[in-house]
Amino acid sequence: MEADRRRYARQATSIRVEMTHPAFGTLVGYTRDISDGGASVQLETELLPPKGTLVHVVFRKIAGQVNQEPVPMKIMHQHKTTVGLMFCLQD
Repeated sequence: MEADRRRYARQATSIRVEMTHPAFGTLVGYTRDISDGGASVQLETELLPPKGTLVHVVFRKIAGQVNQEPVPMKIMHQHKTTVGLMFCLQD
């Protein structure tokens, strides 16, 4: 049996995500799950930024934003319309 390599427990949830980068503007999607380390996000487009791209992300609920300032996240993997995002430490 292979051990789970994840550091953080994932929580299934659907939160609106606005992912921004100067080269492609803003992409919109919804989380499939989220953890203290990152999130799996289903985007509304098949044109995905490449693995390794640093993006700025705002999470939104029906009643407003979850985070006031966009948080930096790195695209760790992609498959079809889903990207895996990792939270990046801020200096």
